[in-house]
Amino acid sequence: MVYATLTGSKMSRFTFTSADEYLAKSSVLFYLSDAVTQLLEHKQEYTQFGLTRYFAEYFSSVKNGNHVLFREFGYIRATPHNRASFIRMFWRCYRQIGKSGELLSPLEYRSLLQLLCPDFPAEVVQSAARIVLMDEAVDCLLSFSDFIYAFQLQLYYQEFLDRVLVIYKDLVPGQSATTVLVPTSSCEELSPPVAELDNDRSRQQEGTGTETGTETGTSALAECLDELCEGGSSSVTLPDPVCWKSWSRLTPFPTTVS
Repeated sequence: MVYATLTGSKMSRFTFTSADEYLAKSSVLFYLSDAVTQLLEHKQEYTQFGLTRYFAEYFSSVKNGNHVLFREFGYIRATPHNRASFIRMFWRCYRQIGKSGELLSPLEYRSLLQLLCPDFPAEVVQSAARIVLMDEAVDCLLSFSDFIYAFQLQLYYQEFLDRVLVIYKDLVPGQSATTVLVPTSSCEELSPPVAELDNDRSRQQEGTGTETGTETGTSALAECLDELCEGGSSSVTLPDPVCWKSWSRLTPFPTTVS
């Protein structure tokens, strides 16, 4: 299931070294604040059932992943659990589309998302579509399986992908906007224009064609991303360092600068 690939094993409070670390990772204070805010905004509706029952139902919905339905996009983006819950809900609501094999445009997928989140932005859908379709994302049709694969990466790891793009641009100054670095590829595996360009640069700078600028750049890109994943960040959801290393060494990692 899509949701399981993102959340992994269930978080246990016994894995943390301090209460502050647990509160930060679990986002308990965020949910408590939101629960109080919702209570104050709908005081007459909720207080008739009793405060204890209200908070019990709120946190039960958070635990079950139903709390993101019809909420604003800012709330969905706020925590990793919210993002994973929304992806799971989207999959559960529309998985029949995948079974039927129907193809939809990015605009149609956005309409489906807006039924669950009225202010869901078009930019996220377009970015997800470009992972599969590159520059043809606006006009082409997508299968549900292709879209949900790209969509979960874009929504759940958006801050991480933004940082990857910044690192990429720093490593390839002056190159074409469509140049693609593939960390696991050799010079012979690159597209002819890119391989020829890097061979020319290598011969000019070193007098030999044994190592290209792209090979150096891709190695630097892989090292930077390894450091990013291993360093950790309280504000950015990062892939697991062990899984990232295994994946990045075995799978080509094309990234296009737009």
